[in-house]
Amino acid sequence: MITTGSSRFMLFLCFILLHIAKPTIAQPDFLYYRCENSKGNYTANSTYQANLNALLSTVSSNTNGFYNFSVGQNSDKVNAMALCRGDVKVEDCRSCLNDSRHKLTQLCPNQMEAIGWYDQCLLRYSNRSIFGTSEVLPRYSKWNNNNVSSVAEFNQVLQTLMDSLKNKAQSGGSLLKFAAGNTSAPDFKTLYGLVQCTPDLTDMDCNDCLDTIIGQFSDCCAGKEGGRVLVPSCNIRYEVYRFYDPTTDDQAPPPPPPENNDFAGNTSGTVVIIIIVVSAVALVIFLILICICFKVRKPKKKFETVDEIRTAESLQYDFNTIKVATNDFSEANKLGRGGFGAVYKGTLSNQQDVAVKRLSRDSGQGDLEFKNEVLLVARLQHRNLVRLLGFCLEGDERLLIYEFVPNTSLDHFIFDPIKRHNLDWERRYKIIEGIARGLLYLHEDSRLRIIHRDLKASNILLDAEMNPKIADFGMARLFQMDQTQGDTSRIVGTYGYMAPEYAMHGQFSVKSDVFSFGVLLLEIVSGQKNNSFLNEGHVEYLLSFAWRNWREGTALNLVDPTLGSGSRPEMIRCIHIGLLCVQENVADRPTMASVVLMLNSNSLTLPVPKQPGFFMDSNIESEISYSRDINPRLTQPEHSEEETKPLSVNEASITEPHPR
Repeated sequence: MITTGSSRFMLFLCFILLHIAKPTIAQPDFLYYRCENSKGNYTANSTYQANLNALLSTVSSNTNGFYNFSVGQNSDKVNAMALCRGDVKVEDCRSCLNDSRHKLTQLCPNQMEAIGWYDQCLLRYSNRSIFGTSEVLPRYSKWNNNNVSSVAEFNQVLQTLMDSLKNKAQSGGSLLKFAAGNTSAPDFKTLYGLVQCTPDLTDMDCNDCLDTIIGQFSDCCAGKEGGRVLVPSCNIRYEVYRFYDPTTDDQAPPPPPPENNDFAGNTSGTVVIIIIVVSAVALVIFLILICICFKVRKPKKKFETVDEIRTAESLQYDFNTIKVATNDFSEANKLGRGGFGAVYKGTLSNQQDVAVKRLSRDSGQGDLEFKNEVLLVARLQHRNLVRLLGFCLEGDERLLIYEFVPNTSLDHFIFDPIKRHNLDWERRYKIIEGIARGLLYLHEDSRLRIIHRDLKASNILLDAEMNPKIADFGMARLFQMDQTQGDTSRIVGTYGYMAPEYAMHGQFSVKSDVFSFGVLLLEIVSGQKNNSFLNEGHVEYLLSFAWRNWREGTALNLVDPTLGSGSRPEMIRCIHIGLLCVQENVADRPTMASVVLMLNSNSLTLPVPKQPGFFMDSNIESEISYSRDINPRLTQPEHSEEETKPLSVNEASITEPHPR
């Protein structure tokens, strides 16, 4: 029997342990957040800010799980929406939203529109109406790194579970559209799922929103034991472990059996004390282990040594294997030559076709660029990005092994007077959309934020179905998720596609890629190279020609004559979007998220474009690969200063915009 003195000692010990542990528990960062710059900024102490502060101050106290309200009039009107996960208790919901309102205004200090997700809640606000409308952008996805063994069977079980939960959630009421449940999965596992819509949606809109993001599992989470997709209007998640309150589960396990009478009566208080003490001790031990884990797994600086690559054994190919596959890099197997070396077709022993990029020894792409391309591209998985299968290091030989894309690059079609006939408008529009989705993934939706810096027609590969795949990441730069701009003394890329702030000042950002995308879009519409546009026998710069005809109301003069007269409104809209992308002012250019939205919604009103970044002389040689030092004394190659935060062993993230 435990004495009264012992009980008091245990309670005292419990208090001390909990008091010690409490300060180490910090509120986690958002799973994902976004500050929407395209919707405008408000000024400090403005009416809009006062309305926003007043509105957010009521969010955490007035919600029981869902909250939508507006304050103000006309341009000063603020609309806010808050949603907690359907299984979260009211007090936890309000605590989550209280943290959200402080963190979101800190991360987005002047933006009129912002959104942030915690695991338990969502908070968003905007100066436009956001109520009763299904929105699937921005999108954030995350997956469990563990693979399932029976992919087809697992996917079937997952689809059945999600369909069942979707049907239940969409029929919910005006306060809750939520469902969670479980089912048996292959390999004696139990599969748990959760779906939720914002309750302001109709049943049909909720169904459509969930259908859209459930369809993204095949792209982000195929064959994984867990995954989630979050968009403003709905969210889904599945795991092979329970991650939600079991009381909300359609198949929750039965409650534990009644307490045995042997433990009733006077000993119940002692049992409670023991449970509390054991829990507290376990908590402290757990926190200590986490601290040790973080110290041991301190992230390394990117791209330090060749040994870092050599550790990626699963990606490394034997040089002799590739030599045999390419017939000793024969001329007959050569597919072409890029800025840093030749590309060869190879066939591995398992009859798989590959493309092998053999870096020339004097290419200028040394260890830095090589490791950059390997370590960046190996992390990327998207249907509009070329897939890196592996690499090879053998003495001075540096090889990159990619998936083989049979239809070569876009420039071989779009600029060829014969082959361009194979690209009707429907195919060109599909290519434009695919490139936009690939760039959006690089900029916002992957685990990393990546600036490509050399987007052009020759770096867009076409597969057997003419789907575009962005290639060549040798010049790509990695950004932290909250980083907006980088500077370099070493300019790399191609004339005509470079944004003016990058070409002249070495400043690059996601908007630099947007500029390149705009040039590429106009090339696809016109079928002409950007710096050798042939107009009535005279060579003219494409952006100059496009801008002049836009102002004169003759934008159709830009359209490739081989396209005929079909879909002219869509062609003009694409020219409009292209001109928005190449505007001189960086802030005026849309983000790729906005571009994808423009391409997918013909009802969306587009802003009026301003003058393009700069006009180039008509006699510049086409496709000049360009690398220079702004300051001739700065000849050392640039190095990436950014570090990425360590991801969980079981989770990684990726995002994909919804298709047209």
